[in-house]
Amino acid sequence: MAVIENYTGFERVKHAGGMTLAAVLLGGNIVLAKVAADDGMTMRVMVAYRWIFATAFLAPIAVLVEWNKRPKLTWTVITQAFFSGLLGGSLFSILFYTSVVMTSATFATAIYNLIPAMTFVIAVLLRFENLSFDKVSGKAKVMGTIICVGGAMVLTLYKGIDVHMWPIKIGLLHHAKEAAAHEKLVGESGTFALGIVLAVTSCICYSLWIVLLAKVSTNYPCHYSSTALMSLMGSIQSVLFALCFDRQVSQWRLGWDRRLFVVLYLGTLGSGVVVILMTWCSQKRGPLFVSVFNPLILVFVALASSLLLDETLYLGSILGGFLIIMGLYVVLWGKGKDMKASKAIILSKGALQKNDLEAPDQDQGLSSTIKQGMTQ
Repeated sequence: MAVIENYTGFERVKHAGGMTLAAVLLGGNIVLAKVAADDGMTMRVMVAYRWIFATAFLAPIAVLVEWNKRPKLTWTVITQAFFSGLLGGSLFSILFYTSVVMTSATFATAIYNLIPAMTFVIAVLLRFENLSFDKVSGKAKVMGTIICVGGAMVLTLYKGIDVHMWPIKIGLLHHAKEAAAHEKLVGESGTFALGIVLAVTSCICYSLWIVLLAKVSTNYPCHYSSTALMSLMGSIQSVLFALCFDRQVSQWRLGWDRRLFVVLYLGTLGSGVVVILMTWCSQKRGPLFVSVFNPLILVFVALASSLLLDETLYLGSILGGFLIIMGLYVVLWGKGKDMKASKAIILSKGALQKNDLEAPDQDQGLSSTIKQGMTQ
């Protein structure tokens, strides 16, 4: 982990600016997904194109940056990449972006912030993490998880009054098409409740992927290459899945229109550039620093969707989102305490090992001095 105190003020601003840009780009993914759906593009096709363009963007970077660093590609690594592409790529994207269309961009993004709490619960259930009630950090993570769940319940069950944020709104959606598409989607899939289920399920998939990522990083410690491999698996999976439902050529045709812009954005800026920024900031400041900026995605999406998508922002969404963000920071605070404690243990063990290595040298030097004195 990097030592934060060694960085200058300008370097800290660069790190914060990089993560702020990554949050804005990720928020753009969610807003543009609504635009693509309004244009008649299915989320299955959009996700397939997203991972195709992401693979095309990341693969050359992985080859150039990690040309002589990549270990041997084994079947274990390929299997882990397959499940990474499924849980963190194709399946997560299809479920999440479908929930965005069925609910709202703000609602789905608020549920997205449950991922750290869900990851903690899954890690405890799979025994990757201990539930320590005797420590302040353990109590904080449990309390933060409870607050996140409470925020999600408020977000789901309480609507409240309308909150008008902009005197002027820029509508990117064709309302007639949007209404027809929404009615068709509701007729096919059910009600708003199904969108909630899809959003929560997508977060569970993403949390499982985060747990799996620790194994992937150990077996294949080349981040760009493993991400490109995951994108390749995700693109293959999402294309095969989309072809099961969308076989018309018109669904896959891209012209010089909004569809092309959306999938290019999602594949390059919303996936490739975001991976580079998050990797750079994680290497410089640690993974906890990256997680702290997740709530900025919700803030950006709430502002952009009310301005550009003509979505109505409700008081319940604001209160629920606030509780989820508060719970998120409590969980991250507890995780930060654990990381500091682990780092202190590692440093103390290193110091003890160093003393053990130096002790024989000192004894040997003392014995040689005695021997020299005796010979003299």
